[in-house]
Amino acid sequence: MSTTDINTFDVVVELQHSVPGAASAAVVRFSHGREAVWLTVDGEVHKGALSAAASHVIATAAQTARSKGLPLVTQMESSGADILEGIAALHGWGTAAKALADCSGVVPTISIVTGPAVSGPALLIGLSDFVVMTDESYAFVSGPTMVAEFTGIEVSTDELGGAGTHARHSGASSVVVPDIAGAIAWVEELLEFLPSNVDQLAPITETDDSDDRLTPEAGALIPELSTGSYDVRDVIASIVDDGHYMEIRARWAGNVITAFANMAGYSIGIVANQPISLAGTLDIPASQKAARFVSFCDAFNIPVLTLVDTPGFYPGKDLEWRGMIRHGAQLVFAYARATVPRICVILRKSYGGAYIVMDSKEMGNDLCLAWPWAELAVMGAGQAAAILQRRATDEERAAFEADYSQRLLNPYIAAERGYVDAVIDPADTRREICAALHMLRDKREKLVSRKHDNTPL
Repeated sequence: MSTTDINTFDVVVELQHSVPGAASAAVVRFSHGREAVWLTVDGEVHKGALSAAASHVIATAAQTARSKGLPLVTQMESSGADILEGIAALHGWGTAAKALADCSGVVPTISIVTGPAVSGPALLIGLSDFVVMTDESYAFVSGPTMVAEFTGIEVSTDELGGAGTHARHSGASSVVVPDIAGAIAWVEELLEFLPSNVDQLAPITETDDSDDRLTPEAGALIPELSTGSYDVRDVIASIVDDGHYMEIRARWAGNVITAFANMAGYSIGIVANQPISLAGTLDIPASQKAARFVSFCDAFNIPVLTLVDTPGFYPGKDLEWRGMIRHGAQLVFAYARATVPRICVILRKSYGGAYIVMDSKEMGNDLCLAWPWAELAVMGAGQAAAILQRRATDEERAAFEADYSQRLLNPYIAAERGYVDAVIDPADTRREICAALHMLRDKREKLVSRKHDNTPL
């Protein structure tokens, strides 16, 4: 069965079940004891078409989540607004959308798509912090028929808005799971890293993994050649509690990793450049992915750990025309306004604009560490030689690169000037981060008085 009977859970309070089958909501308790508001839009009734009454149930569920300070989990199967109701259905959809938007930054919102999410409902899931899609689900604003009529291009439902499409190309899906049982298990794991609302801290997880555990294997992963690749997820696994982390949007923008983990028992969000994908460069999807994640962590009091190894922004006319400036600025903006504890570790390369963007000291992080071989500069030695030594012989260029590397690329220059707080042995990485998390546990910043900021969307 694609939908889940609300009575599958331990129902604490049933909110509404008066709309005949179309929508229902209740406060439920998951297996690990966490409570949430669970909302179901049932695709087996009138294909999940949203009537005004059904939209009212959605709005009620969202308002209850806010008032009780509980996460909102929505299971969605809907073909769109109810055509037979006309404008009343659209009005109801708008009411639901407003209520869901009001939850943003107040309580975590999670959508589970187990069937179609078409037109308005597709935008409703787009308002969520996390979207779980099952293998058979799909979502789009305009369907294949409309695409064919307007563009003349025939496209299948799966190609246009299938779960795999949103996981790989649009980034709308946080994860794809086989079925509703897999979705529930994923949500339960996610909630272990999150607070229930903005006024709480994430729960501390007990662990036998010592804060002082040395991590020499982390440094051993870095290739001797600065152009060599490695999987940064292995570095993450080596330093976090029990080697366990939960990656978010793993199939989209693979050149940056976003994940939740625990260190010293504290829940943290991790942003890391991924050298095995596009050499860890930043492009538009990577900037969007990281910015959205940092913004979420900041909204819900989750410290951010940034692991840096990037040669810069990915160059290209197409990227510039599509708005690399605006989207790169989103990541700058997300870090600059974040007030949660922020720790940055430069694993290897940190060049140019990407050095600033990836939570550099100038962006206001609380602790900036670097491994001994880290390279911090406007660009690498080879790139600098290509610009400054265009007419030089091979011997002269080699000498220039050697001198450039020795004088400018090593992290001790940055440390002398206060741009890096400490150059550490990779084996001490976990110990230093855990100590910083303990120290920053009570960090609080006074927010600027303003209506709201203006994110460079």
